[in-house]
Amino acid sequence: MNSNSKVVKDFIDTVLNRGDIDSSGQFFCDDMVEQVPLPGQGPGLEGLKDVLRGMRAAFPDMHWTIEEQICEGDKVVTRFEWTGTHRAEFLGVPATGRPVKAWGMVIDRLEDGKIKDTRILMDALGLMMQLGALPRPQS
Repeated sequence: MNSNSKVVKDFIDTVLNRGDIDSSGQFFCDDMVEQVPLPGQGPGLEGLKDVLRGMRAAFPDMHWTIEEQICEGDKVVTRFEWTGTHRAEFLGVPATGRPVKAWGMVIDRLEDGKIKDTRILMDALGLMMQLGALPRPQS
């Protein structure tokens, strides 16, 4: 297994799936850059931790699964799916109690064994429809 791939897999297991958000610094540089930040996300590692805390609060049973991973040089591309139950406000949507399933990809670039910049591309439209924030298309 590529060492960069292992860093990303360990982050998903430790931080996203176990909820150990304070361990994020083991996997990310302090001055990491989120190329596509969530609304209101602050800079660096602390901004990332805040977003992760918000996601964990909104989806306390959140679980991420790696569907596919490609590594080349200093970059790791991970295709993922995550599931959870909406228990608190998320992106302005009050808790619905609904189960959700979201898919996406993350492109991480590592420096010296830590993620320096990251770009998440996720099906936010589908997620918002599952939460009832947007109407589902009519057939």
